[in-house]
Amino acid sequence: MNETPKDPWARFRTATRARIALGRSGDALPTKALLDFQLAHARARDAVHSTVDFARLAADLAPLETLRVHSAAADRPTYLRRPDLGRRLDPASAAALPPGEWDLLFVVADGLSAAAVQVNAAPLIHACMTRLPGLRIGPVVLAEQARVALGDEVAAAMGARLAVLLVGERPGLSAAESLGAYLTWAPRPGRADSERNCISNIHSDGLSIQAAADKLCWLATEAARLKLTGVALKEDAPSLAGPDNEKNQLPDRS
Repeated sequence: MNETPKDPWARFRTATRARIALGRSGDALPTKALLDFQLAHARARDAVHSTVDFARLAADLAPLETLRVHSAAADRPTYLRRPDLGRRLDPASAAALPPGEWDLLFVVADGLSAAAVQVNAAPLIHACMTRLPGLRIGPVVLAEQARVALGDEVAAAMGARLAVLLVGERPGLSAAESLGAYLTWAPRPGRADSERNCISNIHSDGLSIQAAADKLCWLATEAARLKLTGVALKEDAPSLAGPDNEKNQLPDRS
């Protein structure tokens, strides 16, 4: 009896979510592969056009204090067409921000994936809080229709030395819930992307919450020590320590 030949690609599929060796049916994709692609595309579109439930997110962040702000993009269609407006606060939000002196400020922006923010933002912030004791950490700012650079304006207005902006990343066809984290030392409007550090691909099938928290807190510690972020701050942490290790703590300025 003839045995069914083994699929030489099977072991590679277990190691990646990429669509490899999908096969063919005539001159087209097999039906299952085609339907999987269409489902992934629909999820990516939903991630971009859906909205974050900020009330639920604030509840998930409790007992941490939260503030709500809005960008200059009045609605989702405007936000998608005008990236520049998503980088600036609307006047009412800018006027309402309380000034202070903070070591670190978390800003959560909806970005291009509501699902990423809804699922991952609160667990990541809570994980970071346990690794950063003794710091003056400001209220968590929840920013609607916001892009990365909006965090600079928010943090500058609130007197933060270091801004950590969490944002829903542009969804791909293998991950629609990917969160990104951007760290900027001495944030202010006009900062270039080269002056930030980015941790990307934070989701259940990518970088885990705990691993992302370790990386973020290590970078935050080094940013405070060197007083810089961006291309001049290189990650050099082959074995990241746990939450109780001194390497994961910013200096106490209280």
